[in-house]
Amino acid sequence: MLLRPVVIVSAFKPEVIASVENSVSVRPVLIIVTAYLLGSIPFGYLIVRAKQGADIRQTGSGGTGATNVSRRAGKAAGVLTLLLDALKGAAAILVALSVLSVPAAGALRGAPLQISAAWWVAAAALVVMIGHIFPVWLKFRGGKGVATGVGVFLVLMPAVVGIAALIFVGIVLLTRYVSLGSMVAALSIPVLALLRHRVVSPQPNFAPLMTVAVIGALLIVFAHRENVGRLVKGGESKFR
Repeated sequence: MLLRPVVIVSAFKPEVIASVENSVSVRPVLIIVTAYLLGSIPFGYLIVRAKQGADIRQTGSGGTGATNVSRRAGKAAGVLTLLLDALKGAAAILVALSVLSVPAAGALRGAPLQISAAWWVAAAALVVMIGHIFPVWLKFRGGKGVATGVGVFLVLMPAVVGIAALIFVGIVLLTRYVSLGSMVAALSIPVLALLRHRVVSPQPNFAPLMTVAVIGALLIVFAHRENVGRLVKGGESKFR
């Protein structure tokens, strides 16, 4: 049976298109895909490749993060990697807020979000860290997620990150183990976030924030699993 032209044309009427757009929103997909692609940009790999023509994954721990880059290409390259990795973490959150049409200024001041928006921002936070740890461009061998996590949490809970940074610095100064400082600082974030919520002042959208803090910390520890083995055996490299 032949279809009448009027049926085909009617499918492209504005009200029909609007109905489809409302029923299947592309915003969550855009948030997740953008967060992963941002996270998967291997800045450390690209910086070492551009500066020395080498593959950073064949140096030290094999990670693409700032510490390993510093060992291979110098501290300036490591600092640049740290800044760029943190920037992509922050960018994923800001892009998610923009896609959700949430004013970034209000969100950064701690204004409450609609619960669905808060959860999608939380999803972007975790996915950008996953993208950094498992970048598709490098056969899913990336960094440890620390610097990208710093960028994420600087946007979501800056005061907590400030205290966690002090914990990190203290442990590194005492032990010279960056990996140990990174893991302890990461694990301190959900604890500090909970203390702030209970003791200082209740935080809006606390459940999504706490979910990001807990899962983000576990991701960072998981990414350091080989470092944990070396720490136990006494074979972990010290930062100099």
